[in-house]
Amino acid sequence: MASSAAATVEEYLAEMPEDRRAAIEAVRATVLQHLPDGLDEVMRWGMITYEVPIATSGPTYNGQPLSYAAIANQKRHMAVYLSGIYGDPERAEQFRQDYLATGKRLDMGKSCVRFTTLDQLPLELVGEAIGAMTVEEFVAQHHH
Repeated sequence: MASSAAATVEEYLAEMPEDRRAAIEAVRATVLQHLPDGLDEVMRWGMITYEVPIATSGPTYNGQPLSYAAIANQKRHMAVYLSGIYGDPERAEQFRQDYLATGKRLDMGKSCVRFTTLDQLPLELVGEAIGAMTVEEFVAQHHH
């Protein structure tokens, strides 16, 4: 599924095949363990999204909350979106270097790290990336 109409995280997880659900649940547990305070977990854009409430960020260019991170089950892969490092080229490059140092194959777009099985994803490194900045730093980066 490229996008989901699920209204809740639970519905989203329930519509996945068991192997994908287990992988997404493991990534979600890592994200939740490292997530900075002040972010909301919601379903938006057909994926599990961790966002800054408008009340915290102030107005945004599209009127939507700022997406800090997201987890998605796509047709051919799963992905974790790391918007915090996307906006910081130094952090993004360090993440790439650290990822490659794990010996795992990196399949990364601008903010998304794609994987087909959980063992392809260094969860500890993803957790570090999730916890790398505060909500205030992320909002300031966005408004910069």
